[in-house]
Amino acid sequence: MLETIAVVLLILWILGLVTSYTMGGFIHILLVLAVIVILIRVIQGRRL
Repeated sequence: MLETIAVVLLILWILGLVTSYTMGGFIHILLVLAVIVILIRVIQGRRL
């Protein structure tokens, strides 16, 4: 479930960069959340 959320957040961030539609800093907050989720998964020793 966490992997799915991380992937969705990364896709939204990439779409925001490509389309230049960023709604302020919201897309960048999503990116930070996705990175945090991935780091938690790595620290817990689970595969991505």
